[in-house]
Amino acid sequence: MSIASQLLEIQKSIPENVTLVAVSKTKPVSDLMQAYEAGQRIFGENKIQEMTEKWEQMPKDIQWHMIGHVQTNKVKYMAPFVTLVHGVDSFKLLAEIDKQAKKNNRTIDCLLQMHIADEETKFGLDENELFEILESDYFMNLQNIKVKGLMGMATFTENQSQIEKEFIFLKTVFDKLKSAESRPNLDPKILSMGMSGDYQLAISCGSTMVRIGSSIFGTR
Repeated sequence: MSIASQLLEIQKSIPENVTLVAVSKTKPVSDLMQAYEAGQRIFGENKIQEMTEKWEQMPKDIQWHMIGHVQTNKVKYMAPFVTLVHGVDSFKLLAEIDKQAKKNNRTIDCLLQMHIADEETKFGLDENELFEILESDYFMNLQNIKVKGLMGMATFTENQSQIEKEFIFLKTVFDKLKSAESRPNLDPKILSMGMSGDYQLAISCGSTMVRIGSSIFGTR
């Protein structure tokens, strides 16, 4: 199957209220353009340098999502154009994104990454750390970022009930976030969870954004 037809199959399987991020990391621009020509406008990359090179070459109506772990010293390279940063896992990183967004006269949307998996290798905040950040005066002073919601990655396992439990936990924290005290730079509308192997389960647990790569572009 072509990239376009695989993309259309996935679009058909996703409800209208769920946003599809086509995870295009390591794929050549020619592959991304096939998805673009089939109507896809949101692409997810996990390396800032690669994302920047693609941004320079591709049409400017594309939304670029940074889905990988971000090093603070690289934020400046994506600050002029990135639409959404999924993996914000520390206040230090959030402050750096705010600083670089200000330099570019922009407000950058961010998702705070929660650690929901059993694996130590995954990045992310726990629930206490999350609310500590959001309730701090330091957070209030960040005027060039907007926290649009949460992102989480489930454990890499065949055990569906474990994955479901992790997704449900993330949805519970997201609901708490939505009912938290309103702040000018907090607008929780996005729950980014679910990838090629588990996106249907994630959607059934309340995901509003799924990150799908191999089911569109083929395996890496």
